[in-house]
Amino acid sequence: MKVDIHPSNYRLVVFRDMSCDYEFITRSTVETKETTQWTDGNEYPLYKLEISHKSHPFFTGKANLIDTAGRIDKFRKRYGK
Repeated sequence: MKVDIHPSNYRLVVFRDMSCDYEFITRSTVETKETTQWTDGNEYPLYKLEISHKSHPFFTGKANLIDTAGRIDKFRKRYGK
């Protein structure tokens, strides 16, 4: 196996799905600027997601549209209804 190819700065990070307010904690190297308090009372870095397994139509079986940047309206204007 190759030596020193994986990052060494893994730490616990809270990931928050902004579309359904679901949070989970896991080890990651993602860079964050915000922090949040987890259920154990400790502060952890926070990374905000637009979609996760709790809100993705493939996993939920429901199609829910999340229009964060007006993309649907832009599409309808460009190509008609």
